[in-house]
Amino acid sequence: MGSTARALDRLGGSDWIERLGRIGLVAKGISFALVGVLAVLVALGVGGATTDRQGALWLLSKEWYGVIILVALGLGFAAYAAWRLAQALLNRDDEGNDFEGWAKRAGALVRGLFYAGLSLLAFSFVSGPRGESRDEPENTARVFDWPLGRWIVFALGLGLVGYGLWNGYRSITGKFRKHMKTGQMEREDAGPLVNAAGFLGHAARMVLFTMVGVFLVRAAWQYDPKEAIGLDEALAKLANQPYGTLWLGAAAVGLFAYGVFSILQARYRDV
Repeated sequence: MGSTARALDRLGGSDWIERLGRIGLVAKGISFALVGVLAVLVALGVGGATTDRQGALWLLSKEWYGVIILVALGLGFAAYAAWRLAQALLNRDDEGNDFEGWAKRAGALVRGLFYAGLSLLAFSFVSGPRGESRDEPENTARVFDWPLGRWIVFALGLGLVGYGLWNGYRSITGKFRKHMKTGQMEREDAGPLVNAAGFLGHAARMVLFTMVGVFLVRAAWQYDPKEAIGLDEALAKLANQPYGTLWLGAAAVGLFAYGVFSILQARYRDV
């Protein structure tokens, strides 16, 4: 093993990467909890509108205190991205070179790139134009214009449906505890809170991600970008159903619970 390879190996296993991961998990948790709080306010009739994390960042940019929060979240998202990229590119978790190992590293790479983009978005709201949050039908229409664009949207929709069902599987089976330090949790009597937050949070993600995926598949099948929705519109559709306030309230509590679970991961996950 050359000196460069040894240096990269030391970097991948360093305590600094662990610290970045824990900081990133806190930022991730706060962002989901914020979306949950906003949805709860809508369900209670206090005002506002359902939104996703990008929309929540945009809302923060309109408040005097928002700049401080956006900078903190931007740094936290960057820390989360660095941890995930270390898993993917430096094989921090020693996943091996079989198909399963490479698949896990690919998943970490996707998460790392996504949170790197979310970090840039947070900083853009601080330093640049503060436009409205994204428009899913418009973005989907652009993808339709790409070569094989319709099939890309179809595949993305199926992927989100699968991701939603995977969250449901983790919720029902308790697989969300896989990387947790159960001994430390038991010593600090945190097990019940982790279990409740993990179950509710992953169940909410199952419903919402599956909804978004189904509508993307529908948009591709009907070749109609207007059918595409995002997380914010998924929440809005829940609100418009019979007993919509209860449905929206349940989803909001679930998203807030997932935020709490992510923050608990920062304490108890083996990073």
